[in-house]
Amino acid sequence: MERLQKIMAQAGVASRRKCEQLITEGRVRVNGDVIRELGYKADPQCDRIEVDGLAIAREEHVYFLLYKPTGYITSVTDPQGRRTVLDLMKGVGARIYPVGRLDYDTSGLLLLTNDGEFANYITHPRYELDKVYEAVVRGRIDDVALRKLREGIMLEDGMTAPAEAECLASDARRGTSTLRLTIHEGRNRQVRRMCEAVGHPVMQLTRVRLGFLTLAGLKEGEYRVLTAAEVEKLHKKNG
Repeated sequence: MERLQKIMAQAGVASRRKCEQLITEGRVRVNGDVIRELGYKADPQCDRIEVDGLAIAREEHVYFLLYKPTGYITSVTDPQGRRTVLDLMKGVGARIYPVGRLDYDTSGLLLLTNDGEFANYITHPRYELDKVYEAVVRGRIDDVALRKLREGIMLEDGMTAPAEAECLASDARRGTSTLRLTIHEGRNRQVRRMCEAVGHPVMQLTRVRLGFLTLAGLKEGEYRVLTAAEVEKLHKKNG
């Protein structure tokens, strides 16, 4: 017997948090009965579980690494008709969704899966999975700004955790600097807000690494399947 939201997440319905929302909204039935209790347990082998009237079944878990270009939203669908990252995942038969998010105007490494449990712990800040970004920022960044980024920045939603910050290059002609920033949190537009707070607005932003995963071998818009060894390593890191 397992908690209902865990069964749903493992079946690829959505992340565990989203599954909990579906339960509290009364959209889930077990053997014909509407379930709203988050602590409810079921047997995925014996019980009939339905979400919005459709029975769920355990799916084989799949894991992808995408080099997201700018101009795509990190979502399954978009009411405004904009392109989503799923438009780039041609030939993938499974029902997948993004793990975390990258902004519309941010490129870089993005994971997609149908494993809700995996998505839940990859995005949870307590696992401290490194998120490494390279940002082209306006102005010549100095040691004072780097020290502030390393110590933490007070934003409107609170103090950021200490970050690793390094200036990779400066271009006097363009009036820009290239910054590498490593964070563990996943707040909305966090890197952009941190850089703006120290007086260096971001002009271009790419996530180049997530944990030990990199963009090596991929061009923008391309994706690859994570190897079994990579998935196992991520599970060990977060297990």
